[in-house]
Amino acid sequence: MTSARRQVIVVDAANVIGSRPDGWWRDRPGAARKLLLKLASLQERLPETTDVVAILEGAARAAVTGPDAPDVGSLRVVLAEGSGDDTIVAVTAESAAHESNPEVTVVTADRGLRQRIEPTGASAVGPRWLLDQLDSL
Repeated sequence: MTSARRQVIVVDAANVIGSRPDGWWRDRPGAARKLLLKLASLQERLPETTDVVAILEGAARAAVTGPDAPDVGSLRVVLAEGSGDDTIVAVTAESAAHESNPEVTVVTADRGLRQRIEPTGASAVGPRWLLDQLDSL
């Protein structure tokens, strides 16, 4: 009996949030909290062999601190100390190098970032791919 191949979805949260002009710039932590709650709901519905990792950078990092911090269950949230893109590349490379050889997908529309993750063997999809899934929840 073969087990399902592990999948990792790495989310460029800033890129996904910024893909919709819904006023996110007025409250970056609030927009990030909203996305994290949707991602946590998606994570609950995915097979156990799929992990979602959200990368937060800049002001959006405040979304997971303080009394307003959402309960995101098993969703993995990584706070970028510096460049969000550098953190995404590092998380992607770490995930791709895992012994179970997972299928890694990065959600971003950033062409430069897409080029940087290619050497890891990861694939990239645009924010619309993820937003369509989140909108259907």
